[in-house]
Amino acid sequence: MAYAAIAGFGGKKTGKVNHERVTINGIVFDSIAEADRYRVLRVMEKTGKISDLVCHPRWEIIPAQNPEGHRGFQPAHYTADFSYVKDGKLIVEDVKSEYTRQEEDYKLRRKLMLLVHGIYVEEVII
Repeated sequence: MAYAAIAGFGGKKTGKVNHERVTINGIVFDSIAEADRYRVLRVMEKTGKISDLVCHPRWEIIPAQNPEGHRGFQPAHYTADFSYVKDGKLIVEDVKSEYTRQEEDYKLRRKLMLLVHGIYVEEVII
């Protein structure tokens, strides 16, 4: 069987959904909606409604594992779109479409964030 016949094999890796990447202030966003949300959050930060805005914060949700006699496993991470502090509380957000919020990998990582770190990931639905 020719490997080229397998969809996506050896080709340029693309996302599951074709979003237009946008760069603002040197920060690359995966979609126009994510960039728009960033603009809103920046205004909120400048007006003092939120503080400590971070783009693409990352948490370890499963540590590296090295079972004896076997090849080890790399740690697993969750990267959100944004985190910030509002009224003294850490808020973590992900901008999602109805389609992307149904992805199994995303749902599992979101649940692990709550289990491991006690952080509920807020969804901003576009």
